[in-house]
Amino acid sequence: MILTSEQEEMLDGMQGPTKQKAMRLLVDLGEAASAKRLINVESAHVSGVSPLTGGEGLIRFLKDLTSDDKATIAIETTLNSAGCDRSKFEEMNIPVEDYVEKQQIILDAYEKLGIKLTLSCTPYDNINIEGNASWAESNAVCFANSYTKLRTNRESGLSAVATSICGFTPEYGLLLDENRIPNLKVTVECELDEPVDYSILGDWIGKQVKPQWKMEYGPIPQIFGVRKLSHECRKALTAAAANYGCPMLFVDGFTDLPPFTNYSGEIRFTKNDLEKRYLELAPKSRVDLVTIGCPQASYDEIERTAQLVDGKRVVKGKLWLFTSSENFSKAEKSGLIRKVEEAGGLVLRETCPEVVHYNHSKIKHILTNSMKAEHYLKSGLNSINTSVMKLADCIEHASKSN
Repeated sequence: MILTSEQEEMLDGMQGPTKQKAMRLLVDLGEAASAKRLINVESAHVSGVSPLTGGEGLIRFLKDLTSDDKATIAIETTLNSAGCDRSKFEEMNIPVEDYVEKQQIILDAYEKLGIKLTLSCTPYDNINIEGNASWAESNAVCFANSYTKLRTNRESGLSAVATSICGFTPEYGLLLDENRIPNLKVTVECELDEPVDYSILGDWIGKQVKPQWKMEYGPIPQIFGVRKLSHECRKALTAAAANYGCPMLFVDGFTDLPPFTNYSGEIRFTKNDLEKRYLELAPKSRVDLVTIGCPQASYDEIERTAQLVDGKRVVKGKLWLFTSSENFSKAEKSGLIRKVEEAGGLVLRETCPEVVHYNHSKIKHILTNSMKAEHYLKSGLNSINTSVMKLADCIEHASKSN
């Protein structure tokens, strides 16, 4: 790789040991990806925050980084969801000793580096920047590449924090125009009416990818037949598509036109496919917990939840609504948080369903309105049986004692 004099100084340790470690990681990544150079980056988003997903290894790693008093970030950097809402830890009933203390150690270390404690998996909310970025968190990567003027590879938490410290990232993959092209044609032959329909579509696309299809940077679908696409539906679609490595997508009529391409594969999504998935995903046994907000709920999703619980009584502790601190504040001012909590729901900030350490003695079956949550709750560290229904049906289940 060709490095500038500034980058050579970082690599040689002339700007401190932390920048040297970060630059070594970026150079190794660049060489593995056959990148010719490192380029400037406008934004970084770092994942790896929860004690569940990071554990003691993350704490040791951050302690090492912050042992250098000169260590600080070089670009605007946001932070992914934490493993709990620290203000409602008792209500979450997490059965892990020193969990909040470990979470605070992690957050203190990131803050010492200068990273904003946004604690949100939706850094694209109210975004006003463009250019090259280094984002971890799969749903955010897919959303940014698809709908905003940011472009980013699907980074790991390590490479994102290294970029944050140095201000550079290897130029390869989706940072290059020639790779930002669709490789899969998807034709939707049914009406999609609400966000969960789009969530099911996104996840279904990933399940259809065949091993022989050449997709170097993951499936990049171009979707035809979609008639409407609200912000909530955009989130649901990209978040679920990212379950199987999709780093960006095109939706005919709603995103910029891609260059002409030869698809590696073509698939069709029918009404029968949608109905079949709803039947497969429906709960077959008692639901212990209903989680809403994966990715974290937008203001509109909070509003819809508040409307649906209006006049109902949710079983205490059975409905958890996850959102960012920013959207929580907006919803609190308009009285939506009060409505949900007065009905018996628990509204959580700073965290999201997939990175929480649940009490497995009490929570054995979760119902959600998100295929992203279903994918990670079933296959991740929690390994909890998870079902999916539309938001209104989720609220109905939260109102039942069994």
